[in-house]
Amino acid sequence: MSLSTSFLERYINIASPIHDLDARVKVVLTLSFVLALALVPPGIWWAIALLALFLWWTVLQARVGLSFILGRSLVALPFALVAVTLTFTRPGAPLLQIPVGFATLTITDEGLLAFVTILVKSWLSVQAALVLTTTTHFTDLLYGLQGLRLPTLLVGILSFAYRYLFVLVDEAQRLLRARECRSAELPGRRSGRSTFWQAAVVGRMVGTLFLRAYERSERIYVAMLSRGYDGTLRSRSARALSSTERGVLALGLAACAAVVLGAYIV
Repeated sequence: MSLSTSFLERYINIASPIHDLDARVKVVLTLSFVLALALVPPGIWWAIALLALFLWWTVLQARVGLSFILGRSLVALPFALVAVTLTFTRPGAPLLQIPVGFATLTITDEGLLAFVTILVKSWLSVQAALVLTTTTHFTDLLYGLQGLRLPTLLVGILSFAYRYLFVLVDEAQRLLRARECRSAELPGRRSGRSTFWQAAVVGRMVGTLFLRAYERSERIYVAMLSRGYDGTLRSRSARALSSTERGVLALGLAACAAVVLGAYIV
């Protein structure tokens, strides 16, 4: 089973109301959801909870599996930990003091609140992106972005990056199989040598992978030129949105706007 069918396109062929929506509608609603999360002030938990419930309801309607979305979205948490410095730098009432050498770090209530809010918002934003990618075929997503007037050059870069990602993975798997075939392991003994030796082997593999990928990209580009490629992407004309899709888009935008306005008014 290829990488595309095992993970990236695992839920593409499921029949659900979310899958049937036009890609443009899903892209706009996803961006609106992320923007609404970003605009909600720190500590307004009822607004964040409403947006989370709306997202999780969408996941259930898409029949993707809430546990799958929640588990995969945890990949964002290590990156969000960069904001941990807010707990020490944001002024507020001190909660905890941690001595570090000749200095003392003070955790404030305002800093901790801002950090936890960023952590939750990042987690929910990644979930929204996962819902978009698991319910929309990448080709339809590109057509949707082009229909939303995204620059053609950027759409082309995204298209090539997605299509030839699997070419790069295939080359890497060939190198790994070749290394395993040339590695001997005696019973009862660990294979390999020192960490420095293993790092040198990995470095040479990365260099070989780069050279092979570069050479293969040159061959692919020559093949594309021989078939009439002139630097422009041919795409189908965008269809008009149905009344149901327009209604879903308007309802979603109104819901996001209402939550943000309520967060500032209440």
